[in-house]
Amino acid sequence: MDIMQDTAAKSPEDIEFLNSEYLPRHSVPNVQRYFDTAAERSTAARARLVGELDIAYGDTALQRLDIFPASRPGAPVFIFIHGGYWRALDKSFYSDIAEPFVAAGATVVVPNYDLCPDVSIPDIVAQMRKALKWFHSNAQKYNGDADKIYVCGHSAGGHLTGMMMATDWTAMGLPADLLKGAAPLSGLFDIEPHRHTDLQVDIRLSAEDAAANSPQNLPITARCPVICAVGGGESASFHRQSKEFSEKCRAAGLPCDYLETGNDNHFEITERLHKPDDPLTLALLKLMGL
Repeated sequence: MDIMQDTAAKSPEDIEFLNSEYLPRHSVPNVQRYFDTAAERSTAARARLVGELDIAYGDTALQRLDIFPASRPGAPVFIFIHGGYWRALDKSFYSDIAEPFVAAGATVVVPNYDLCPDVSIPDIVAQMRKALKWFHSNAQKYNGDADKIYVCGHSAGGHLTGMMMATDWTAMGLPADLLKGAAPLSGLFDIEPHRHTDLQVDIRLSAEDAAANSPQNLPITARCPVICAVGGGESASFHRQSKEFSEKCRAAGLPCDYLETGNDNHFEITERLHKPDDPLTLALLKLMGL
């Protein structure tokens, strides 16, 4: 069956419900203000930080990293994967996150990736694996310790964080325990519902690819502590997905904290990460031993 025909098999009521649960732009007023203020903060942060921007880890224009090195060698590495439902946004919105983590002693890496519909979600997963492999090989150049890699991501970046936790790194010639910690924020761990939302026109997700790229359905290969966080004001589906993934991590024997951040909507949770004294920032620093 054609992907779009399959999606159309859902009733209009079902699609409307899934849109309301999973597409925060439908429910959060004046969403653009979050991106505008993040862009302003990040522009200012890049002027203050020492960093190298747009470093290639792959062949396409968007396979690039921004790296903000720690001041001393041997630092833990904080890799933050942006969201945007695999089809939007850019690493440049999140440079402000680097400031408190660099100040605490981490090297911060913010990767970009190609976006749907130009590529598929499996392509993006493969690109994130490539980005981590590239940085593992180059960590020392940026004062990072390749044996201290921590991955965090928001929304679609939370999904990609989950997929990194389900990766067989040995098949890529890397240590099985590549990840020393993981923190998906407002993550999407079962992506099948997104085939039946307005996203489908761009993500063009097949049932087979949804099953093969849903961390909730895959064995967790990571052997590291985990923080699963979700905004307290997000939809029931976002809460359920993070709770179920937390339970999956614990069942796999991983230490896992489940956090609900205040009354945050889907966009407010990442606004915490540029604040050095925010409880979520402090929890992530503690995860890294900082």
